Amino acid sequence: MASRPGSGRLAGRRRWVRRLLLAAVSLALLPVVLTLLYALPFIHPVSTLMLKDLTTFSGYDRRWVSIDDVAPILAHSVIMSEDGQFCSHHGIDLGELKAVVDDALSGEATRGASTIPMQTVKNLFLWARPLATLRKVVELPLAVYLDTVLSKRRIMEIYLNVAEWGPGIYGIEAASQYHFGVPAKNLTRRQAALLAVTLPNPYARNPAKPGPGLRRLAGIIERRAAKAGGYVGCLK
Repeated sequence: MASRPGSGRLAGRRRWVRRLLLAAVSLALLPVVLTLLYALPFIHPVSTLMLKDLTTFSGYDRRWVSIDDVAPILAHSVIMSEDGQFCSHHGIDLGELKAVVDDALSGEATRGASTIPMQTVKNLFLWARPLATLRKVVELPLAVYLDTVLSKRRIMEIYLNVAEWGPGIYGIEAASQYHFGVPAKNLTRRQAALLAVTLPNPYARNPAKPGPGLRRLAGIIERRAAKAGGYVGCLK
């Protein structure tokens, strides 16, 4: 029996739709599976920016280091600079997020509300730009999932090892050696504060050659980190 005209083309389209759906589902499940894998302490994740550097033959410097071999004041400084409620929220700081939404609705300039889990998810699985709004939609549930699966200490360890501290400089050990010539475990309070305030813009901010504005910010974070107390209790 002869097939109807156009039935072959229709069947071909359906096959392509199924393949695209399968690819989309596989892509969506990849962060879920990798997060479970990253719970294992001997797994050393890389970021999407590192992968980009590899594919473009740019190269990078990253030396994985256990959080036990990082000066505690560095992690404390990063929390006080990047995500003060890190130990108490569940991946998303709802208070900060609400403030951003309120500012946007009122037409005011918005501020960043990214938590350390959100930044870790972005570094591991997502992109920086373009389509930042779409990225945020994906980022939020993944940050909650990451915070559910991994301990705060493990999240911090991964973040400190994938964060970018300059062009091609990834992770706190490479950053500490590059900018100050010391291992991460020997960072001083001042050096830790300078590295922490560099994170929002590592291409424009140099912790080894800070300007007046960066020194002022570092001074604020240095004082906050010294009195962090319960804000950093989840890392013990």
